[in-house]
Amino acid sequence: MTKVIEIFKADTALQRQLPLYLSRIKAGFPSPAEDYLDKKLDLNEHLIKHPASTFFVKVKGDSMTGAGITSGDILIVDRSLEPKDKSIVVAVVNGDFTVKRICKDSQRLFLVAENPKYPLIEIKDGMDFEVWGVVVHVIHSV
Repeated sequence: MTKVIEIFKADTALQRQLPLYLSRIKAGFPSPAEDYLDKKLDLNEHLIKHPASTFFVKVKGDSMTGAGITSGDILIVDRSLEPKDKSIVVAVVNGDFTVKRICKDSQRLFLVAENPKYPLIEIKDGMDFEVWGVVVHVIHSV
């Protein structure tokens, strides 16, 4: 089961601009002798659309490996977005945070793992359930 182990508020007030090289490279890095630096890149601009409702969460577990989410990854979660069928969400189920794909059919709602070792979770009346936010990006170290 992939669980949320830490939650951090997105701080877009702090800007850290990194060099953006516009030349396309197959492998490696542009030669320092060449002047490819065009402008600065602020990842907040590209990864965070709604700063007031965006959080970073760190995950633990292997239930979402098929979606490219592995233990230790940091997810960027936007609480202002409405989850759609097949969205990956952070949800609270019976008091526990989890990361799963939300799937709807005509009558039922499921949380589905992206690892065949884990069963799907059918959300039934009377369960303590809330979609906490929609995952918009995954930060994964190689």
